[in-house]
Amino acid sequence: MATPFLTTSTTLSLSLSTHLHHLSSSLSSTCFPFKPNLHRVRRSPSLLASYGNPHLFNHEDHHSTYKSLLSTRILGPKSNFLQMGPSETSCSREILVKSSASDSSNTVISTLSQKVFGVLHLVVSLGIVLAMDKFLKQAFVAAAIKFPSALFGMFCIFSVLVILDTTIPAAATSLMNFFEPALMFIQRWLPLFYVPALVVLPLSVRDIPAASGLKICFIIAGGWLASLCVAGFTAIAIRKIVSAIFYPTALGTTARTCLPFLLASTVLGYMVGSGLPSAVKKVLHPIICCALSADLAAVAFGYISQSGVDAVLGDYLTKVSSNPGAGDVLMGFLGSVILSFAFSMFKQRKLVKRHAAEIFISIILSSLFSLYSTALVGRLVGLEPSLTVSILPRCITVALALSIVSLFEGANSSLTAAAVVVTGLIGANFVQATLDKLRFRDPIARGIATASSAHGLGTAALSAKEPEALPFCAIAYGLTGIFGSLFCSVPVIRQSLLAIVG
Repeated sequence: MATPFLTTSTTLSLSLSTHLHHLSSSLSSTCFPFKPNLHRVRRSPSLLASYGNPHLFNHEDHHSTYKSLLSTRILGPKSNFLQMGPSETSCSREILVKSSASDSSNTVISTLSQKVFGVLHLVVSLGIVLAMDKFLKQAFVAAAIKFPSALFGMFCIFSVLVILDTTIPAAATSLMNFFEPALMFIQRWLPLFYVPALVVLPLSVRDIPAASGLKICFIIAGGWLASLCVAGFTAIAIRKIVSAIFYPTALGTTARTCLPFLLASTVLGYMVGSGLPSAVKKVLHPIICCALSADLAAVAFGYISQSGVDAVLGDYLTKVSSNPGAGDVLMGFLGSVILSFAFSMFKQRKLVKRHAAEIFISIILSSLFSLYSTALVGRLVGLEPSLTVSILPRCITVALALSIVSLFEGANSSLTAAAVVVTGLIGANFVQATLDKLRFRDPIARGIATASSAHGLGTAALSAKEPEALPFCAIAYGLTGIFGSLFCSVPVIRQSLLAIVG
């Protein structure tokens, strides 16, 4: 009986071996690019259990174990059947590398698109503001209206924002967000727009006698201190009253040709001046550094071109729209500065409402004092009437000061711009120490006094060290120019100023 069984077993083994060999070859050639391996197949739990307890080993377990052992014996211990070979590993690595490269490429494209969108956003928003300013200027000139066009535009923008905030707050927020890049650009480069008048200062003061020049310096320096004191003390007094009652708590012309060279030197001078140490800035303000850089560039350009310094400085600020110079390009932003006041005032509307009494009364009184005191002192020291009129708006930002003097005949606008810039420089260098000496501790008083006496440059100097005073500086900075323009637009006030000047 043993012999037939052995023969049958041998035959079965050989048959199974041949069949599995053909099956393995077929699978290897058609379905799997790798060699199968059954040598790594773990031992059956049934077999392990049988070794420990023979009673748990039933017929089915025996049959499956036998097939497993038989397969292992037939295929051999070194067979690669069902083994994950190098081909799959290579494929996985290739997929991972492609996926990583794809993610990196998507990140670069996303970053680049965001930067391009940011630049386009800035260009469009700033372009709209500049186009609005230009359109208003042309409209006012065509209508023969002497009132500052940018000031009218500021009121319109502020009114629109207030109306939208009352009716559709989301629309007001969206409008503010849309123009935010333009506002940040204007605020960042604001001091640069004051430079052209200082650059051409040598031409403005060339025909002024030395004695008159000293008188002008005296009026500017003394007037700044007086305006500072009046605005500060008034703000404190009104604040105490209000708190006690309500709150018990080269492109065709010489100007175009030298425009890129002079514009680049002006911007470079401002950047260099802004990067100087704080101790050096106290002596050499960035504006001074900027003006010196532009003047040196003008000297160099005049020498190289053999046209002379006077000709180059004359082309720096031509005041002719058809033939603009570098100064005209920079001063072209002044109107947009005024328009941006509307957004700043809208941001601070709650603060203005809360402290309306001390803010408005202080600014109105300080603006009137600045105008009339300048006219009176100019008369007392014997300064020429045309020169006195030219420095009347010394405490008002250049953008509005030039509009104010245009209301007076015979005024020197270049001298006006220079007087405004010099007033701002005095305030920027000495405002904080002076406020401390006068014992102005209230941030409202410090902010209003600084902006009312030294406009944007003083505001920038104080707010850099005292951020709590910045909101009041921003409010007073805009309102001082607004009230000064409104007062000089009234014929009675304008005639009274001329009568005092003589």
